[in-house]
Amino acid sequence: MADAWALYRWQPSFVLGFHGTDKSVVESVVGAPARGLSKSESKTEWLGHGVYFWENDPARALDWAASGKTKGKVTEPSVVGAIIDLGYCLDLSTISGLEEVRQAFEMLREAFAQTGIPMPVNEGGKDRLKRELDCAVIQALHQYRCEQRLTPYDSVRAPFPEAADLYADSGFRAKNHIQVCVINTVRCIKGYFKPIQQTD
Repeated sequence: MADAWALYRWQPSFVLGFHGTDKSVVESVVGAPARGLSKSESKTEWLGHGVYFWENDPARALDWAASGKTKGKVTEPSVVGAIIDLGYCLDLSTISGLEEVRQAFEMLREAFAQTGIPMPVNEGGKDRLKRELDCAVIQALHQYRCEQRLTPYDSVRAPFPEAADLYADSGFRAKNHIQVCVINTVRCIKGYFKPIQQTD
């Protein structure tokens, strides 16, 4: 997985990420930031294991908190913001990032073929909401980099088209978003905050 463009995997600026959760978690994290948010380690995570954020979209984070799909119990939907340094980032909006994931898939497919065990699959309609295959591929990529003593990724970032067309014949979808998965929380998360809702 040699990458002639590895220099550009270091992201040059901060992004704002928003995490939908229960108000009690927001209060706890903002009040004691050293505690931080817990990593998601389900086998169906879209970008592998880590702490998930909606990039620059507090409204979508709040929508997620209220959706009933969160892993933790949400009594009072709320949002916590984070100042994120993506660090050494596997960015799936780039050709080199996508190619590395494709190569990881080929290695994983070969490994499964040797065992005779079926590959994991993505499920959940056209949006593939349960991404067991994608999660396995990205986790295999991280494992390969570790074994080869390559620089580990601090974060993974990807754009996703989601839901119905925004309008007839649209190239946009109603829930397009950019998701950030932070792996190295100590390096990447510079602070948490409560987002401001303007009422003008």
